[in-house]
Amino acid sequence: MARAINLSRPTAQYKWLFKLLRQFIFYVFVLLIWEGISRSGIWPDYLFVGPTAVAHSLIVGFQKGTMITAILVSMRRLFLGYVISVVIGVILGLLIGSNRYIEETLGSLVLGLQALPSVCWIPLALLWFGLSEQAMLFVVVMGALFSVTLSVDAGIKNTPPVYVKAARNMGARGLALNTQVILPAALPSILTGLKQGWTFAWRSLMAAELLYITPSLGGLLDNGRNFGDIALIFAVIIIIIVIGLTIDNVIFNPLERLIRTRWGFAGAH
Repeated sequence: MARAINLSRPTAQYKWLFKLLRQFIFYVFVLLIWEGISRSGIWPDYLFVGPTAVAHSLIVGFQKGTMITAILVSMRRLFLGYVISVVIGVILGLLIGSNRYIEETLGSLVLGLQALPSVCWIPLALLWFGLSEQAMLFVVVMGALFSVTLSVDAGIKNTPPVYVKAARNMGARGLALNTQVILPAALPSILTGLKQGWTFAWRSLMAAELLYITPSLGGLLDNGRNFGDIALIFAVIIIIIVIGLTIDNVIFNPLERLIRTRWGFAGAH
């Protein structure tokens, strides 16, 4: 007997196509509304421009090379600061999550520092490092560090005790216990913290680059403000959004799917 074909849901190989189609329609709709508002005359051109003017600004920026240089400079700072914050954050999170005394002391300090806005680190960075690359790197690291630390700590605390007991009964101790049992079990929480840390790193970097003007995305934002080039400001904002979506779809989303599959949550959504 021939098997019935279920047409109620698209097959897996076409799901991504439907997703892209929905996103395409949505963004076209947004662009049309944006262009319509800009042409309505509600605001003058020096305060609000449409996507056509922004697209022209992007094309000119890439043709001159200023946009490419700015992206490369900002991404280098961002990735370096983010990697440093992840390495330090994982170590601190392991220490806080595995030792009650460290949690009561260092853990309380980290929790308090997490509530501190990233821009609060800028005056200290300027005093300690001056107008330098080190100052911006410091701000990025401090902006992302504590969210990563707390996510690792939370992941360790939420690790099922039966896993730890079973591993200890099998002789796992110290580094082996942390790397082979606790950290893998804490991965869902850690990934959430990594995504938050990435977001905070972006915010911290933009705040620092707006103060320390260099050929960067933050520098282009400041140039747009100084010269009244609203199209350039919108262009940089779009570049930042595109980079964020790209990193999310290329790195974080695949990692999240891998972890959800590993822990049996793949069909939850």
